[in-house]
Amino acid sequence: MNEQKQPVITADGLKKLKEQLAYLQNVRRAEVAELIKTARGFGDLSENAEYDEAKNEQSKLEAEITDLENTISRAIILEDEKIRTDKVNIGTTVTVHNETLDETVDYTISGVRESDPMNNIISNESPIGMALLGNKKNQKVVVHTPQGEMTLKILKIRR
Repeated sequence: MNEQKQPVITADGLKKLKEQLAYLQNVRRAEVAELIKTARGFGDLSENAEYDEAKNEQSKLEAEITDLENTISRAIILEDEKIRTDKVNIGTTVTVHNETLDETVDYTISGVRESDPMNNIISNESPIGMALLGNKKNQKVVVHTPQGEMTLKILKIRR
């Protein structure tokens, strides 16, 4: 049996997922249905590339909708007021000093669905996220990344 882990998301992240789902169901579905209708008008469906492409788009859309519905229904929701800051948790923002690069960086630890590495919102399943989780202020952690090993000192933990 293929058991999936329950996704962990913040209340704000849940709101965004629900908005995305509503858009896909109410707007995007109608757009794709219109593409299919238009493509049908091009004639023989067995040799109609536009129709095939529209049907492929419909399949991808329905898969994305199903994925979002599953995520929303199975998610563990983190309420902001319940996120503790005595140690690094999902939902906390952590200021660390990267001793390897001699720079200070803020990372917000999120679940996979909310991560945005380009904006320093990192997943609890990323190398840095996993290394930081559960540690406290002033602790040092060694992170094994694809770019090599680095040492981070936790300076501050907040919501």
